[in-house]
Amino acid sequence: MKKIGFLSFGHWSPSPQSGTRSAADALLQSIDLAVAAEELGADGAYFRVHHFARQLASPFPLLAAAGAKTSRIELGTAVIDMRYENPLYMVEDAGAADLIAGGRLQLGISRGSPEQVIDGWRYFGYVPEEGKSDADMARRHAEVFLEVLRGHGFAQPNPRPMFPNPPGLLRLEPLSEGLRDRIWWGAATNATAEWAAKVGMNLQSSTLKFDEGGQPLHIQQAEQIRAFRKAWAEAGHSREPRVSVSRSIFALVNDMDRAYFGNSEGEDHFGYIEPEKRAVFGRTYAAEPDMLIEQLKADEAIAEADTLLLTVPNQLGVAYNAHVIEAILKFVAPALGWR
Repeated sequence: MKKIGFLSFGHWSPSPQSGTRSAADALLQSIDLAVAAEELGADGAYFRVHHFARQLASPFPLLAAAGAKTSRIELGTAVIDMRYENPLYMVEDAGAADLIAGGRLQLGISRGSPEQVIDGWRYFGYVPEEGKSDADMARRHAEVFLEVLRGHGFAQPNPRPMFPNPPGLLRLEPLSEGLRDRIWWGAATNATAEWAAKVGMNLQSSTLKFDEGGQPLHIQQAEQIRAFRKAWAEAGHSREPRVSVSRSIFALVNDMDRAYFGNSEGEDHFGYIEPEKRAVFGRTYAAEPDMLIEQLKADEAIAEADTLLLTVPNQLGVAYNAHVIEAILKFVAPALGWR
């Protein structure tokens, strides 16, 4: 059995060919797709965060709204770029959204991918410490976020407060109990996956990974997951971690599916997402259900993970994306033992 959710980047474009022509469309359709996915029996609605782009950016209003409109489905991110975040303010936002959703948030955080502008986090007021990189800064923000989520008091109370205080040092409010265990790290390397395990975060692995061996994505990802689980065991955490992988998977069950995805290339690609950092980009799986089932059986990383996130072409509209999710749940997942 696997948890199966969708992952949307929330692209929007004023183009007449787009079914998502404004930021309002992207946000409202994201909520509608979360509702539709829950009705179909999917397990998760996840959203990507990109700044300075015609995509979803500020996740917590969206997560709170989706939480208020749904009752069962997990609501998450994959991922929030921690270079841009004030970790204490984020604790408050995350706590409020999680309480509205009844404890269903699954927050993926990370150093993030290259953004639309150079060093965009500087515009948000964040600069790495002397001798540190932006990736170091992201991990430091994540560590502060995780520590404050524990709910321990740390702030000295005012002796003459406007309202009465509980005794002792104060913590941030609202705090959502249990959210600390539902934080995930989006790791692009084996080393960062191992770091995430040591500090007690779940693991998200995307449709791309920095190349560390030249093998196909699913093989490198499976190795990454095994390294993560080994580091988790060595750290001695008391709970079992969760692991998700993202995939572009389309079951071709009608003519519209074939028109959109029938000519998709079925192989990985290698390239450079950043200078001097070679990455492997995962293939698109697009085939008739019987063939698709056989292809997915050979994906080692999906086999290793407990959660699968289906990347969706959100600009094709809510109804079509609901169809994409339903086709996997109905025609593919049962044959693979995922349902």
